[in-house]
Amino acid sequence: MVSTDLGWRALTRRQWPLACALAFFLAGEVFSDDASWWQLPGSFVLCGLAVVAPRRPLDAALAAAATVLMSSVLLRVTGQAPVVPLVSGLTLSETAAAMAIVAITVRQAPAKRAVACVLLLIATTALTWPIRPDYWRAISGRYEVEYEGPDPWGMAIGAAVLLVLSVGTGLYFRSRDRERSTAVQAEIAAAQHAERIALARELHDVVAHYVTGIVVHAQAAQAVPGAAQEVLPVIVHSGNEALTAMRRLVGTLRGDGAGAPAATSDLAEDVRKVVEQSGQPARVTVELPDEVPPSLARSVLRLVQESLTNTRKHAEGVSRVEVEVSTREGTVHVLVTDDGRGPRSAPVGGSGGFGLVGMRERVELLGGRFDAGPRESGGWRVRAELPLTEARG
Repeated sequence: MVSTDLGWRALTRRQWPLACALAFFLAGEVFSDDASWWQLPGSFVLCGLAVVAPRRPLDAALAAAATVLMSSVLLRVTGQAPVVPLVSGLTLSETAAAMAIVAITVRQAPAKRAVACVLLLIATTALTWPIRPDYWRAISGRYEVEYEGPDPWGMAIGAAVLLVLSVGTGLYFRSRDRERSTAVQAEIAAAQHAERIALARELHDVVAHYVTGIVVHAQAAQAVPGAAQEVLPVIVHSGNEALTAMRRLVGTLRGDGAGAPAATSDLAEDVRKVVEQSGQPARVTVELPDEVPPSLARSVLRLVQESLTNTRKHAEGVSRVEVEVSTREGTVHVLVTDDGRGPRSAPVGGSGGFGLVGMRERVELLGGRFDAGPRESGGWRVRAELPLTEARG
């Protein structure tokens, strides 16, 4: 069955208007002079299914059909007619709940299964007419008046109008969800493209540094007789470093962006500067027993900078930010946590700039691991592991 993975809090924010409307209809039936207590359990269950339907729409539709059928059989066995029926034998609350379930199923479920569930609900609704005791006949006998109830054709037309309204509502929201999904995918693709262009800039900066050194040393070897034996090892080392950076960066074509921090030979000091510039109440812990190549250091600084930016934009009531950068067993570990509060979920790409997409793609394409999400104790966590071995070739 289809599950939307919708949390209970999100479900409450989304469904409370429907829940209030159904509760109002149910209250009217409970306090009605013609209330049938044998009909109320089925109505309560059906309304509850309508409220939780977004979590598992197909299950909710099947359960709703079974509830309507069992409630109808119960009323037939007890001989109790329901409160004033609105569609076939369904009451106002049952009709509203069924309409909501139809709309939600059409919106979220696969097309073929949605059609099957809607047809099943239509069939069970139609069966309530012959199964349930006739409310109008019961009222006529009780008050000794002659009224056979509304015209069947008029009721059928009204039911068709309500069905079209439910299906149309579901189709409208289904189309809007599809457009939103397309827009999100387009924004993710744009963010990924921007990262590739930025890393091309990083490739130029890193390799140009090594190539410039090679040219300078080569010119020195030409100008100073006998200096070639001293200069050649330096040239070889610089060439190897340039090739390592190229192998790591060309295949990924991802990177820092226009506002990325520049890396120097002292990564610990670079991290402290980035944290200081962020203006966050952060505590920095840097343990770097192993040397981090400049090309990889730029990515470390980018991760720290983007994490702090996300904290500043989205976390509420932050009193402490922890930034930890260390190297252990050939891996650079980056951990940024905060104690912010407030409704915060793991978005597909972070905020408007899709920062989490850029960070995740950068880390994974550099051969590392990345995860970000809320902490159990409150706040947010960004963690990345970047291998030093690939950076060094």
